[in-house]
Amino acid sequence: MPVTGSLAEAVAEHRGALLPVGALPAVPGVSVREVTVPGPPGAPGVLLRVYRPEGTGAALPSVLWVHGGGFCLGNVDSVHLGAAQAALAARAVVVAVSYRLAPEDPFPAGLDDCWAALEWVAGHPGELGADPARLAVAGASSGGCLAAGLTLLARERGGPALCFQHLSTPVLDDRLATGSMTAFTDTPIWNRRLAEESWSLYLGAWSGPVPEHAAPARAADLTGLPPAYLSTAGLDPLRDEGLEYALRLARAGVPVEVHNFPGAHHAFGGPATPQEQRRIAVEHLDALRRGLDPVPRPDAGPPAAAV
Repeated sequence: MPVTGSLAEAVAEHRGALLPVGALPAVPGVSVREVTVPGPPGAPGVLLRVYRPEGTGAALPSVLWVHGGGFCLGNVDSVHLGAAQAALAARAVVVAVSYRLAPEDPFPAGLDDCWAALEWVAGHPGELGADPARLAVAGASSGGCLAAGLTLLARERGGPALCFQHLSTPVLDDRLATGSMTAFTDTPIWNRRLAEESWSLYLGAWSGPVPEHAAPARAADLTGLPPAYLSTAGLDPLRDEGLEYALRLARAGVPVEVHNFPGAHHAFGGPATPQEQRRIAVEHLDALRRGLDPVPRPDAGPPAAAV
């Protein structure tokens, strides 16, 4: 949602209870269910929404879907249609995670919840009808930060094995020192002022060096991470940190596809035209499908169109 004031004001105005599954818009061809899985030690359980294309008996690839919102806004309701559409387009089990938000629960609470969700997905392929060899993470904006952080944690902890990471206009660097972050101080949707507040709320009272799991751009070594698709918007203050991260992935030997869409604000809002936004959405869905299934299945059919 566009933020016109401060993030703290938006939190006070827009936080609300999640809708029950039955009240969500139905997406033909996709089943949706909820499950609450064990959270991190001493923390509450983590709510997941599981999206699965109907009429598929075989084990499907799976993707943990992490919503954005500046670490303090957004929820699984906000990504309902996107997660359902991704399940259809990629013929995959898409698992959207409801993680704790700042400022009430600063780092590492949200990342810990996402890690608990990832471990549960990796450990329950039979229940999900998922192929354990094709597990990915995906996220947009701050969700992209959390998704990228998960890849670093998985490498550090020796699993779960990830086949792909899909990062859309990701937040990656708390230092806010890139050219685009310096230039775009008052752009719509996202700007330097909001980025500063977002990192302050997310890191909270954290003292000492900021860990790479919190801000993946700080990682000195990107070798051994899963193949990536990373997209940026040309009028987004986050543009340069995304492009630099993609280049560093490539230099580290990680297969990476990167696309900067020049005429768009953060999250591909205007001035990109509706036609351009649709083209971007179709590319994102196709990239997810290819990343999850680099060798096309005979029954996969053509990519689904974005709606």
